[in-house]
Parts: sequence; C-alpha cells; structure tokens
Amino acid sequence: MGLTASVLAIDAGNSKTDVAVVAPDGTVLATARGGGFRPPAVGVTTAVDAVADAVGRAYAAAGVSSVTHVSACLANADLPVEEEQLAAALHARAWGGTVEVRNDTFAILRAGVAEPRGVAVVCGAGINCVGMRPDGRTARFPAIGRISGDWGGGWALAEEALWHAARAEDGRGAPTRLARTLPAHFGLDSMYALIEALHLEHIAHGRRHELTPVLFATAAEGDAVARSVVDRLAEEVVTMAAVALTRLGLLDEEVPVLLGGGVLTAGHAQLDDGVRDLLAARAPKAVARVVTAPPVLGAALLGLDRLAAPPEAHKCTRAHWEP
Repeated sequence: MGLTASVLAIDAGNSKTDVAVVAPDGTVLATARGGGFRPPAVGVTTAVDAVADAVGRAYAAAGVSSVTHVSACLANADLPVEEEQLAAALHARAWGGTVEVRNDTFAILRAGVAEPRGVAVVCGAGINCVGMRPDGRTARFPAIGRISGDWGGGWALAEEALWHAARAEDGRGAPTRLARTLPAHFGLDSMYALIEALHLEHIAHGRRHELTPVLFATAAEGDAVARSVVDRLAEEVVTMAAVALTRLGLLDEEVPVLLGGGVLTAGHAQLDDGVRDLLAARAPKAVARVVTAPPVLGAALLGLDRLAAPPEAHKCTRAHWEP
C-alpha cells in the first residue's frame, strides 16, 4: 500500500455500482462491483457506504491507498445541489485528492465520444439526457420524475403496463394481452390477483421492474396497447434528444445521439426502429448509436481528461431546464 494511482472511476446506477482504479497511462489496475446507488431511498451516508465497499475491494486489488482524482458519475445526482452534496460526501472518505461528481448520463456520453460534442440519452430504471459542446456548454434536465415532466424508464414502463392491464381486465380500458402476461409472470391467473399481491407486498415492490421485459415481449407479439407504450417511449427519447440539440445549437449539425441504459441497449426492435425513425424526422443530421462500452469507462476518461486539462477548463456551464 501507499502507492497513488491517477483516477478512481465510479459509475453508480440505481441497480449496480462499478468502480475502476486507473493508472496515469490509462491502464486499469483493478475493478469491483457493488450494489445500487439510491440516496433518495436510503440516505446519502448509506448510499456512499455501498460504494465504499466496492472501492475498498478495488483499492486492495490494485495495491493502492489513494488516487489523484475521483471521477464519480452517479445516478440521482440530478441537481447542482445534489452534485455538491454527494461530492462532499465522497471527499470526506479521503479516496483521492480531488473529487468531481456528475450525473451518470455524462459517463455514457464520454464513453461514446472522443470530444464532448453530442447528446446522450439513458434509459434504465429511469430516463435522462445530457448534451454538451466542446466549449463546455451543457444542456440537461432535472430528471426527478413526473414532477419534472419525465416519463419513461423501466419503472415507469412497468407502472404503465400495470395501469393498462388493470383497466383492460375490469372494462375501463382497451383489451390487451398484458392483462394475462403480467400476472402470468408471477404465476398468477388474473390482474386482480396481481394487484392484491403487489398491494399487500406478497410480491416485493422491487420486483415490479421484472414486468418491463414482459411489456416488450407482449409488444413484440403484436399487442396494440403494449406497442403504444413502446412507441411513447421512443417519442420521449427523441424529444429529450431533440430539445438538448436545439438548446446547444446542434440540431442542424452532424452529431451523435448516444443511447445507453438497460432498456435502450437491450435490442428491442420496435423501440430501436422508432427512435431512429423519429430522430430522422426531427433531427435529420443526428446519428443514433448504442453505447455498448461500460459506463465506468466514461467516468475514467472524464477523470483522465480533467487531470490533463488546464485549471481554467475545469468549469463548465451546466444548464438544466432553462428555456
């Protein structure tokens, strides 16, 4: 112990956390994986404790005790005040000399481009988007949920599927096979039984996300209601991307629109085709591309970028929801 590496890269999502210890030349010295990072649900201290376990294992494997810089791309770091709060919490752990916290969308963006020019849309448990220009201008969204105008992500898709299926079974809504496929996933024979099981927590709340793949499978079989939900997600993805491109003055330039997160990288044909068709109509010069590289790579590259940049380049304008 006692050695110092350059970067501790952290990519912390709602379902898992990946960390990597990176040498000055970019060599990965060690990696580790931990659980989900959900400060709103468990509190900042408990959330960072989960990261600390992975960091400790990675440091032990790399034979280091600290790094020059901690580059953390975190889910639920949606507002500047949250970034500052989380940066302070990470700095208090003394994992490195300096700490920078960004939302996890930045990891997807950096993992897919050589320069900060383009847009990334991430759809995993939730949905979010970021766009950047080389001069540091950034377009973002609060991405806190329905109160900030968001729709989409695995959790929202599961809730939407349940809503349509419940109404189909009792007659308030259009018929859909979701009324059979959703309860069947849990070995139940009706939506009533599934509603009861979820409400009484005979099925754990956290298992609702399992219904998102069922929604896509039902859509792939031709169910009109399920297909309409998938179409709506494609519309949301493209709307976020087009708005970010517009804010940055990139709508008429050839730039990448990077797609990341479990939902957008799963290869759902209807969703993939819908995103590309809608993007071609609203941003004809944009090029959609799925990012298959692990997001922790983006966090590592951001850290190395910062160490290589002059101090005056460390600040950037991070617009959120300003018109």
